[in-house]
Amino acid sequence: MRDLFAILKENAYPGRGIVLGRTPDGARAVIAYFIMGRSANSRNRVFAQDGDALYTRAFDESKVEDPSLIIYAPIREVTGRTIVTNGDQTDTIYVHLTEGKSFPEALRTRTFEPDAPHYTPRISGLLETNGDYTLSILKSADGNPASCHRFFYEYEAHSGVGHFIHTYQGNAEILQSFSGEPMAIVMEDDVQLFTENLWQSLNEENKIALFVQYRNLETGETDTIIKNRHMEA
Repeated sequence: MRDLFAILKENAYPGRGIVLGRTPDGARAVIAYFIMGRSANSRNRVFAQDGDALYTRAFDESKVEDPSLIIYAPIREVTGRTIVTNGDQTDTIYVHLTEGKSFPEALRTRTFEPDAPHYTPRISGLLETNGDYTLSILKSADGNPASCHRFFYEYEAHSGVGHFIHTYQGNAEILQSFSGEPMAIVMEDDVQLFTENLWQSLNEENKIALFVQYRNLETGETDTIIKNRHMEA
């Protein structure tokens, strides 16, 4: 397993990232989602929670240029299962699950983002009620928009272990999609310590917002922390 914080400190621009896993004590599931940005439009965002759902919102409405790929619900819940994604495919998954269809079925109707020349991959996760989880990435064929490659990774949760997937290999003029399987990472029992270490590991110039939630698998009780760059003192 790898050190999540070391991974992030070595990459100035991983883009958007999802972590799913289980705490070392085995009692809680872990969900983390962060966003980063290079453009003024992308950086003009905050996370806002509304019930069980999380939304991206414009920090300054007057500065919004194009909301199509930056305003969405990263997290929604359906029948006790938690969806987390980097785009409006959250809603696609939600609808399919409510209709009795599967996570892969939902994502087979979607493709990567239409933001040439980057073709940002769509990353998605589904946390089950027992703590097991699935991660997915939909990405172009090595930058070729004529073909979409869809990958799904199913994990039976293990205490102290999580998996991390993100959108970009690093900071470049033309952003390259994440490559390889989600990375196995070491998890922590303390939600506040984990959140602070994760937030501090993200590049200071590019980080925008972070959501972390620890969920007790027996009681369903949650401990949630949200960090917003624009709202820090």
